[in-house]
Amino acid sequence: MGREVVVAVTKGRLHFGTWEQIFYGEFDGKRKKRVLIKIIGE
Repeated sequence: MGREVVVAVTKGRLHFGTWEQIFYGEFDGKRKKRVLIKIIGE
């Protein structure tokens, strides 16, 4: 488990492999969250 994920985007859609998924779990109580999206490409 980690707090980062790298996912390719192909034609505007998330490109997952056969066994890839993103799950979110919160184990230490409710806190404010933020999402950081970094776009790298052409």
